[in-house]
Amino acid sequence: MGIRELLSEILSDEGYQVRLAENAGEARAYRGRTRPDLVLLDIWMPDTDGITLLKEWASAGLLTMPVVMMSGHGTIDTAVQATRIGAFDFLEKPIALQKLLATVGRALKHGSEQPQSNLSLAALGRAPLVTEFKQRLERIANQRTPVLLVGEPGVGIELCARFLHARNTPWVAPETNTALAEAPLELLEKAREGTLLIHELSELNRLEQKGLLLLVSKLDRYNSRLVCGATRPLADLVAAGNFDPRLYAAISSTALRIPSLREHREDVPEIARFVLSQLIETKEVPPREFSMAALNALRNHDWPGNLVQLQSAVQTLARTALGEQITLEDVERSLPHQSAGRPLPFDVPLEAPLRDARDAFERIYFEYHIAKEGGNISRVAESVGLERTHLYRKLKQLGIKVNRREE
Repeated sequence: MGIRELLSEILSDEGYQVRLAENAGEARAYRGRTRPDLVLLDIWMPDTDGITLLKEWASAGLLTMPVVMMSGHGTIDTAVQATRIGAFDFLEKPIALQKLLATVGRALKHGSEQPQSNLSLAALGRAPLVTEFKQRLERIANQRTPVLLVGEPGVGIELCARFLHARNTPWVAPETNTALAEAPLELLEKAREGTLLIHELSELNRLEQKGLLLLVSKLDRYNSRLVCGATRPLADLVAAGNFDPRLYAAISSTALRIPSLREHREDVPEIARFVLSQLIETKEVPPREFSMAALNALRNHDWPGNLVQLQSAVQTLARTALGEQITLEDVERSLPHQSAGRPLPFDVPLEAPLRDARDAFERIYFEYHIAKEGGNISRVAESVGLERTHLYRKLKQLGIKVNRREE
């Protein structure tokens, strides 16, 4: 009996529904038809190796389920590569029964807890500029020095930080910066052996900067990785006396600039289809497709909010389009006029009760400001004149999903 049949018998006896694929071709075809809750993927297959198939699914936006890699000749490098691409875990043959069942259980639990429509590093695009950036990101993936990710709002700072994060280790990304001033070492303790992300350095006050500088000096003791984001030029803030030059020197030795969407607009149609396919797969929207004219309009837009704004726009288009095809007219109705800087007229259900009409307007209003600020909730709160906690409560009430913002 082969390993596939043996694993199938074991898992079936445990009450799981199991489907078998003899090779990568069969696995590829099955994944194209449906989304399994979990994939056990062998490194060695007759036609394509498992790492290559894993990369294919990641680049096509199909890596929305946990994947556990298996190999009889596994190495640490292969395991690290697989987890960087997006594998949940790695099992080495011969696989002990208890370890198999424990890993399957953890992977299924992890998959059920994860939102399925989040973007991955593959969603940054394939343009030469982006490919070069990904290569630089991969180059520093195994280093432990602080990393500074610089870019416009919404370019994908957290997305890149998560690529650098080692799976199955602590991930700490505080929503506010107050802990940096009040208890920086407590943050570091939470991130021990893992990753700490500070979303926006330019928003730190003096006390928070001082706390972060202390934290940087203790990174080695906690074996933690620090990733910081910045959407404003820190050198200018240093020159103006608004940012500690010692902190800037400590966190800027490894700095990467994330390209804006305008710099690789040829990737926009593929990213838009990628986001749409995930929405359809998770049944958030019914099956839809973009017309070629609609994709061209998306490509020609400037996207000041970058990936976050594009993702929000696709979600709006997918939910509001009247037909199975998202048309040029749908795009023109949803996107703001670039020249005038004002949104196009939008439809509010005037025949609806006042509360429903008000909710419809507020939903459009907040989605517009979230897209405009590239998902930066601090700036949205300032722009709309609401306290941040109140804003979060309002967005939840309106059913507006807020992805981890790039602050």
